[in-house]
Amino acid sequence: MATCTPFAPTTTEPAAQLDVAGDLLALLRDAGTEPRADVQLEALTLAVAADLPVLLWGEPGIGKTAALTQLAAALDLPLTTVIASVHEPSDFSGLPIVGDDPAAQGVPMAPPDWAVRLVRAGRGLLFLDELSTAPPAVQAALLRLVLERRIGALQLPPGVRIVAAANPRSSAADGWELSPPLANRFVHLQWAHDHEVVVRGLGGTWPRATLPRLDPRRLPEAVDFARRAVCGLLSARPTLVHRLPTNETRRGGPWPSPRSWEMTLHLIAFATAAGSSREVLSLLVRGTVGDGPGLELLASLDRMDLPDPEDVLADPAGAVLPERGDLRQAVLDGVVAAVRARPDRSRWDAAWSLLVRALETGAPDLVVVPATTLASLRQEDWDVPDTIERLAGVVSLSRRADQAAARTTAAAAKTGRRNAR
Repeated sequence: MATCTPFAPTTTEPAAQLDVAGDLLALLRDAGTEPRADVQLEALTLAVAADLPVLLWGEPGIGKTAALTQLAAALDLPLTTVIASVHEPSDFSGLPIVGDDPAAQGVPMAPPDWAVRLVRAGRGLLFLDELSTAPPAVQAALLRLVLERRIGALQLPPGVRIVAAANPRSSAADGWELSPPLANRFVHLQWAHDHEVVVRGLGGTWPRATLPRLDPRRLPEAVDFARRAVCGLLSARPTLVHRLPTNETRRGGPWPSPRSWEMTLHLIAFATAAGSSREVLSLLVRGTVGDGPGLELLASLDRMDLPDPEDVLADPAGAVLPERGDLRQAVLDGVVAAVRARPDRSRWDAAWSLLVRALETGAPDLVVVPATTLASLRQEDWDVPDTIERLAGVVSLSRRADQAAARTTAAAAKTGRRNAR
């Protein structure tokens, strides 16, 4: 009777199975990219193009490291990842090396190997990961690297860009708050996952990171616009030049200082030259000087595009009024203020013509206050223009509505007092 012998795998079987596993892993890693509107990614690439250090804030596992890896590949930059928390301060300030005659030559500070590789390559993306887990001594050692691009006696080349990533202290592994000096050297971007991007990326297609296309013809205009925007705001709001937050957590984020305002100026210039959207610019500005000052700057940028009141008074028929209600209101108020500053019959008439155009092309309630103010500026020898009749109904209707609202409020208050008794 024949006996059945068990199957004995050959000695090459485990290696062959590992090769098959490797093939499967390669297929899983094989993913393509596609052009896709991604505000976060566009803001990141714009800051990288402007050669400003960027810090990505986000919860663990949302793809900060993957985004940086894909960015380096898309920009054809060698990626160097450094986990700040596992290094000593001397790894960033330089390792002291005793030479032949320290009394005569001193003790040079030798840079780490990864810095030498970056210098040899002449370009690259330096990724400082897990920054919020770096203790204060390491953060202090990083100050010169982030701002001056120096490690010991070594100067990193201009082709090296710096991007860092951090988790909020509440979700970081033994996390620390960022020190104010280090935080003020970064453009802070809040990194969040997009459901559609994640689903499509897991399906094999991720958004493609591309550097912004700067228009060479707009470079002088972009610089002039950025300087006028920042200088105009700080001239009107001098307390915003430097405002260190009192809260420890906010000190570890974006806040206004001369350094961060200079970074903001650069970002506005790059965004203008690239034709970036207002949403992208908002992320960058608020990530550099904070939400409050950033929103003030964005509001002032809107008003910079408004027409000059004197130009509008010179040609009210050809003036282009903004579609947005708040901007249109600002134009009308500016024109009335210009007439008040220099009252003249022709200017007064021109302002009325403009208000009629505003009434015909926009919300009627926007002309009520300017019309009322303009009417109060009339002098005795000025004839009332026919155009006022077209506005009288709107102003009268608005006043009746205000009076009705006041009567309703008074009646409700009276009823409330009666019920309280």
